[in-house]
Amino acid sequence: MAITITVNGRRHTVAAPDDTPLLYVLRNELELNGPKFGCGLGQCGACTVHLGGDAVRSCLIPVSAVKAPVITIEGLGTADKPHPVQAAFVAEQAAQCGYCINGMVMSTAALLKRTPKPSENQIRAALDGNLCRCGTHMRILRAVRKAAGTPV
Repeated sequence: MAITITVNGRRHTVAAPDDTPLLYVLRNELELNGPKFGCGLGQCGACTVHLGGDAVRSCLIPVSAVKAPVITIEGLGTADKPHPVQAAFVAEQAAQCGYCINGMVMSTAALLKRTPKPSENQIRAALDGNLCRCGTHMRILRAVRKAAGTPV
């Protein structure tokens, strides 16, 4: 079935069964490799994208349910003009292997859009569902505080 979705400001018509996870369409059809396949169960956060401004796990959303614009990390900023969250993560060297960073950045950007000056508890709550096995949690927290303009 042909389904039309808007991703990073561009409309795309994809031929995918209704129950195909949005993640698969993003990666396999649209060749957007920022969202990662981690667990496939919505528990790790590696596949996080913005759907209508909210951070969601794209592995859990059937493409047929996508009614709002999707933003992936590729649409958040560019190499020449990174989003402030992306710039903060680079400045704080928050990535080690980088697998979780898509989810961390997308969750942080959604948090800061809702709550521009989050408390430490709000930051930790927003990132609680994003797993990082490399142990860069302290750098990630510093990057979020830097992006929010709060003391690092």
